[in-house]
Amino acid sequence: MLYPLGQKNPTMMTTADTAYLEPMAEALRLAEKSPIAGRNPRVGCVLLNDSGEVVASGYHQGVGTPHAEVDALNNAASQGLSTSGLTAVVTLEPCNHRGTTDPCSEALVAAGLRRVVFAAKDPGKESGGGAATLLGAGIDVIPGVLAETAEALNRHWFFAMRNARPFVTAKWAQSLDGRSAAPDGTSQWITGPATRARVHQQRAEHGVIMVGTNTAVVDNPSLTAREEDGDLAAHQPHAVLMGHRDIPSDARVRSHPGGFSQKKSHSPSEVLGELFAEGYRSVYLEGGKTLMSAFAHDDLVDEFHITMGPLLLGGPETAIGDIGVGSITDGVALTITQVDQLGDDLWVVAVPKRGG
Repeated sequence: MLYPLGQKNPTMMTTADTAYLEPMAEALRLAEKSPIAGRNPRVGCVLLNDSGEVVASGYHQGVGTPHAEVDALNNAASQGLSTSGLTAVVTLEPCNHRGTTDPCSEALVAAGLRRVVFAAKDPGKESGGGAATLLGAGIDVIPGVLAETAEALNRHWFFAMRNARPFVTAKWAQSLDGRSAAPDGTSQWITGPATRARVHQQRAEHGVIMVGTNTAVVDNPSLTAREEDGDLAAHQPHAVLMGHRDIPSDARVRSHPGGFSQKKSHSPSEVLGELFAEGYRSVYLEGGKTLMSAFAHDDLVDEFHITMGPLLLGGPETAIGDIGVGSITDGVALTITQVDQLGDDLWVVAVPKRGG
């Protein structure tokens, strides 16, 4: 049965849709094994026979490796299975372009599949359109099964592909009175170990970690993502410094395990455009105040992670500076989406209220 793209009503589940819920859930579990912050989305795929049994599966393991659909087809071939007449259940619309790999849509056609079920539509200008290729080859297509779950799994990637820039998360630590440091400039530690552990987890879930050059010179941070035992996390973000100031040759960030680069610019949009072109889909901002304020001023922060320690500091060292707000009516409106207590600290997640 064919479903017109863009016309599926998720509240009107058909027998066919219901039959693919569990296979899609399995494909999503496989997708979670994919790299969390790479150029490509996290994708999983299972192949079903006429009885609805999973006979082969695969997932994308990183740039340059076979996509999930091809990985599943290869696994079927390794078992000596014919793929003719099988159904592929995949978490993302099969890609339709040649990058580091060939189009998955063409691979599925060549494999003789009878039906392709996918969750989320590919928003990429170059990679999208695989469903049309499949339909043109006479393959049944069922889109939209567990689409919201699939989008949530790759929310940074979907945002980046739709907006041609990385998703930006801004994180800062502050006292309850909004100070990022004491009057003498000391700031370690405003928050406790539980909060710092989550910060390291968030670093590992982003493609880039970014600070201003002044922060790099004054604080000399390593900017690595670490496990609770102090070991390096499996995924390391790429460390980026933004600004024109030269940094010392022995700065710790220069030996960052995720690589290091400096963007000699004061334009957040320019830097984000460069990072997107380089294949980065998410950025974790960690200071300082000038950098954070510049991104907030230009409405280029998509999620705020504000951590608060239970102390008062007073003084002039505010966590954020001028963001172009002249009066209360000009304030940047936010929606608080999450509040957690971590030890004695608070972790607040907020997103901008944007029109449209």
